[in-house]
Amino acid sequence: MKSIYVHQRTLPQGWETAVRRCWDEGARFRTQYDKPGDPPSRDVACLIHVTEPFAEPRIHKAFPGGLEDLEAYRAEVLYGVHDHWVAPEQGKWEYTYHERLRAYRVPGLDEPIDQIAEAVRMLRLTPYTRRAQAVTWQAWKDAGIADPACLQRMWFRVEKDEAGGPDRLNLVVHIRSNDAFKAAFMNMFAFTELQRQMARDLDVEPGEYVHVADSFHIYGSYFEEFEGFLKMIEARPDRYFTSEFARPMFEDGVRRLLTEEDLPDEKRAVMQTRLEELKTPGEV
Repeated sequence: MKSIYVHQRTLPQGWETAVRRCWDEGARFRTQYDKPGDPPSRDVACLIHVTEPFAEPRIHKAFPGGLEDLEAYRAEVLYGVHDHWVAPEQGKWEYTYHERLRAYRVPGLDEPIDQIAEAVRMLRLTPYTRRAQAVTWQAWKDAGIADPACLQRMWFRVEKDEAGGPDRLNLVVHIRSNDAFKAAFMNMFAFTELQRQMARDLDVEPGEYVHVADSFHIYGSYFEEFEGFLKMIEARPDRYFTSEFARPMFEDGVRRLLTEEDLPDEKRAVMQTRLEELKTPGEV
C-alpha cells in the first residue's frame, strides 16, 4: 500500500499532481473490473488539499470528458436531474449522489432525509460544529449491490478568518474508491460546486477543499490513454480553462439535458434557470 499527500492552490493543479503521483508511486493492485490481459492498476491512498478551489483557471484541459459532460455531472450532483433513473429493480441505476445526500431513505422512516439542508441548519446554529456531515453509504444494503456508492461522506465546517475577513465554509470529502484519471476531476469540480451553493445559503464564502480517497487508482485498461495524457501535459504549459471560457460549453450541456424527453418538469425548470444564469455576465 502506498499513500500520497498533495497540497496545491487550485483544483486543476491538485488533480494533476495527484494523478501523476499515483502513476509514479502507486502500488499494483488487481481490480474486479479487469479484463484478461489488463495490467494491474496503480493505486494509492490519497489526500488532496486545495486551498483556493474557486481560483481561476479552475478547469483542467486534459480531464477525460468534455465541458458539456462536466456541466451535466454538476447538474446531477447539485440538482438531481437523473434521480428518476434510480430504479435498480428495473436494472437501472442503484443510486445517485444527489438522491443519497438530499433524499436519504432510512428503514422505518416514512420521509427521506435532506442531509444537506440539515447540515446548513446545524451550521447556522453553530458554525464551528463538527457534526455537520452527509453520508451516502446505506449499510443495510450497499455491501451486497453491484455498484455501491464510491462517495462515502461529506463533512462541513465554517471557519472564521482571524484577520477579520469573511467566514468560509470548508469541505472535506471521503471517497471509498476513486477512479483517479477518468472520474476524480469531475468529482472534485461538482463537489466544490455544492460547497459554493451551501456557502451562499449560509451567507459565507466558500473556503478550502480536502479530497480523501482510500483507493485513488488508474486502471490498467487506461494505461495507453494515460500515457497520452502525460505527453500532453509535458508539452503544454497552458493546461487549464477558465470558467468564463467554458461558459458556452456549459450552456450546451444544459441544452443537452433539456432535450431529454423523460426529464421531470421540476428538473426542467431548474435547468432553464441554470441556462439563464449562464447567460448572465458574472454568473458561471
